[in-house]
Amino acid sequence: MYAEQRKPNNSVVDVSGDLFASMFSLDLGDGDVDYDAVERIHGGEFDEWTLAAARSGLFPPHAVEALQQSWRETPRSLLDALLADADEMTRKRCNIIWAGLDEAGTFDTAEYA
Repeated sequence: MYAEQRKPNNSVVDVSGDLFASMFSLDLGDGDVDYDAVERIHGGEFDEWTLAAARSGLFPPHAVEALQQSWRETPRSLLDALLADADEMTRKRCNIIWAGLDEAGTFDTAEYA
């Protein structure tokens, strides 16, 4: 079958599954939380994960774009995917960091009388 005869695959990639988790779970280490990674995700910086997904060859271009759009809409979804294989303590640490970043963002945008 020639490339032009193939039908495009418009399926949506499930990033909550084992494949995505196994690709990226090392970013958060074995109990050693990468605080900078959590902060980058919280701040909407997804370039390194987008590039890794694109370079992996496991996701077609439209799926990489869908991943990036999903992360822009809900940054927490990327963190949750990264934590899929993490131990309970690592998940708790990341949740605490995330909550602290949420609070810091609220504090930074507060208006004073």
